[in-house]
Amino acid sequence: MRLAVLDAGSNSVHLLISEVVGGVPLPAHSLKDPVHLAEDVGVDGTLAPQAARRLATAVRRAREEAARWECDRLFAYATAVVRDAANRGEILETVRAEGGMRLAVLPGEVEAELTFLAARRWTGLQAGPMALLDIGGGSLEVAFGRGARPDFAFSLPLGAGRLTREFLPGRGRPQPEALRELRRHARASLKNVAARVRWEEPHTVVATSRMFQQLARLCGAAPGRDGPFVTRRLARADLKRAVRQLSELTAAERAELPGISAARSRQAPAGAVVAHQAMKSMGIGEVTVCPWALREGVLLRHLEQGGNDWWPAPVPRHRHVQPRTPTGSGAATRAPRLLPAGRTPGD
Repeated sequence: MRLAVLDAGSNSVHLLISEVVGGVPLPAHSLKDPVHLAEDVGVDGTLAPQAARRLATAVRRAREEAARWECDRLFAYATAVVRDAANRGEILETVRAEGGMRLAVLPGEVEAELTFLAARRWTGLQAGPMALLDIGGGSLEVAFGRGARPDFAFSLPLGAGRLTREFLPGRGRPQPEALRELRRHARASLKNVAARVRWEEPHTVVATSRMFQQLARLCGAAPGRDGPFVTRRLARADLKRAVRQLSELTAAERAELPGISAARSRQAPAGAVVAHQAMKSMGIGEVTVCPWALREGVLLRHLEQGGNDWWPAPVPRHRHVQPRTPTGSGAATRAPRLLPAGRTPGD
């Protein structure tokens, strides 16, 4: 069985195609298009028409790629940058009309539940009572649970992209007062959720998302080329030093640091501040970085539930679509070769 997930986020549209082996979705192919939607969010909360068109173009390309790979199912969704847009309906209609697909919009709490499922399956039950942290472009997801499903899940408007726009605009070095204001805002927003997590006393805390992966790499974790099965951790003490380091550099200078991509260099200080404040407020000294997150959680929910009645949008099927013939070539496109088990795209 071949399944695909299309994740339309604030920075990119990411298509992940997985081959299911023994009930486990193993990465087979990945396609990512930068769309930088967060850069076109207006002061009134609307997403600009040109951003919607970029999103539609990237969605169309991903849909065609999923068809070329003859996927059994394609789950497509948009995250907080679209969910919270004042003109969300217009954005989704543009994507449907020009991109040829309806995107699901999941509540933040559902995103947290699905991400928790993925992290639990990755770490296993030996992790015991587990807390989850996930920093996206628009929101921070927090969850806690003792089994496959969380006992509680929250979504807070503390995404790295959102806070960069609100507190740390520009590409220069952040002003100290702006950083202090951001820290106060994060601390106040986290107060109630942090108290709940502290009370539960999780045995394991797992962090997912590209932001946490990049911060962990900056703080000394193994690079991505070492593969997904290397244990990666991020200590709060190291993260505190990283906050200071990132705040003393421009966006261009941050992009030269280990792990910090050019696409996320502007957001790195805000992401680091929120990550550190969350760990501090919750009494967490160290997190384990998990490579599985929302995309894998969607696939696992489908596999474990045995259907997609729970999904709030149509789920296209491409298994019986004939591979397209490139114009003028006279030969059918070959089915793409799968990556060996245990490897991820780009290794």
